Amino acid sequence: MLNNKVCIVTGGAQGIGRCIVETFAKNDALQVYACDMNLAAMADLEAKYPNVTGIELNVCDRENIAHFVEQVKSEHGKIDVLVNNAGVTRDNLIEKMTEEDWDLVSDVNLKGVFNMTQAIAPVMVEGGAGSIITMSSVVGTDGNIGQSNYAATKGGVIAMTKGWSKEFSRKGAQVRANCIAPGFIETPMTVDLPEKVLDFMRHKTPLGRMGKPQDIANGALFLASDNSGFITGQTLKIDGGLVI
Repeated sequence: MLNNKVCIVTGGAQGIGRCIVETFAKNDALQVYACDMNLAAMADLEAKYPNVTGIELNVCDRENIAHFVEQVKSEHGKIDVLVNNAGVTRDNLIEKMTEEDWDLVSDVNLKGVFNMTQAIAPVMVEGGAGSIITMSSVVGTDGNIGQSNYAATKGGVIAMTKGWSKEFSRKGAQVRANCIAPGFIETPMTVDLPEKVLDFMRHKTPLGRMGKPQDIANGALFLASDNSGFITGQTLKIDGGLVI
């Protein structure tokens, strides 16, 4: 599905990002750059998949992003797919949320997406095509108690994506921008949650279970591939019917 495509995935060391990297690698991507601050955690991915390269990268570090993009351009002359997956949470009720927690979540989840896209979109436009996929959340579309910072960033990336879908294609380039909004997904961040919380998540989801990282990776694969070539500016909810 991804024949000859050069792909970049941020937050690629674990959870959803790791699953996306593996899915892209197994579906014939020419090269998948798994970007994360934890380079050691990607060593086994590199060993298992010859088309995966781990890159130590902080999405808040604009200088290093620029160097990385130039490296990819020099090696391949193009970038076909960007998955903005890196993200953090610092949850709290608004009266208890610190400015530091607001700033960190905003810097990574919103400005980090801006940083990566600003550096890579021109490469795609110059090449005439590309797919930008950004991880939002159902919290970004419908809100949640104690997640003012997270909801603001996840709603913000949806708004940016809508603008990008118009901006990057305005001169005829087939550069598409879409979001994925996961619901309750089993990831390393949910492993330590109390069972009563997990039961609540399952009960709230009409399909009666939490999603798997592969459910999200399958959506990313579709949006990265030419099978979604006429889809742009959209938010794909993969949530088991949680938000309808």
